[in-house]
Amino acid sequence: MGYVFDFNDAVAYDQWLNKDGNQRIVDLENRLMVEMLHPRFGERLLDIGCGAGASLMPFIGKGIQLTGVDPSPYMLDIAKKKVGHRVDLHRAFAEDLPFEDNSFDYAALCLSLEFADDPRKALEEACRVAKDGVFVGALNKYALKAFQRRIRGIFKTTIYNRARFFSIGEIKYLFTSLLGDVPISWQTTCHFPGMTNSLIDRFENSGFARKSPFGAFAGILALPVPRFRTHPLKLKSASAQVVASTSRPVNCAEKKVEGR
Repeated sequence: MGYVFDFNDAVAYDQWLNKDGNQRIVDLENRLMVEMLHPRFGERLLDIGCGAGASLMPFIGKGIQLTGVDPSPYMLDIAKKKVGHRVDLHRAFAEDLPFEDNSFDYAALCLSLEFADDPRKALEEACRVAKDGVFVGALNKYALKAFQRRIRGIFKTTIYNRARFFSIGEIKYLFTSLLGDVPISWQTTCHFPGMTNSLIDRFENSGFARKSPFGAFAGILALPVPRFRTHPLKLKSASAQVVASTSRPVNCAEKKVEGR
């Protein structure tokens, strides 16, 4: 990943997560991710750029084998306090994952592709280690919130000054450039402020909110074709040997005569 969160960034982000209004936003994003991935009991999920563990929480206790990676040791320390031994945590960069091909059923990059040094390589690695699906949760480049973050960054330094925003079309293009013509689906959440919980739930589940190209948070799911690393094997076979026969061949006519 291009930008690694330092201690101050990690603490500030965790404090942001713990605020009531922000937790509602995180819940909406996590619900979208869970509904699109829909992992089953016993399946393996890798969270790439797991940060403080917010995107891991909705899968805990569901029988999913969870693994999280992040380049920031400070983020991993916070995540460890939240998830304990229920998640296998590793320090690693998205562009160089320490796992074998097809090690997981699913991989998720939730709000982490924005900080990757090489987004295409990060997605390539995710598609390499996940055999059934790769989910990207991103801040929509064309959303009003993204515009507000960019304006705010002019007057005040935030972590979003270091982020690279993507549109839904750009992420789909990255997927197709890596995987070819594979099934890709997307949905969004809008994060409308000043609404009650019931109204948010009703609106966020509407077709308009879920399919708005201007939604604040976009979830894009690609279903890659499994790839396997093959090694040619040398087959050994015994050489054919001619066995000499001392008996004279007997034809059917002779056998019939002998049978009289």
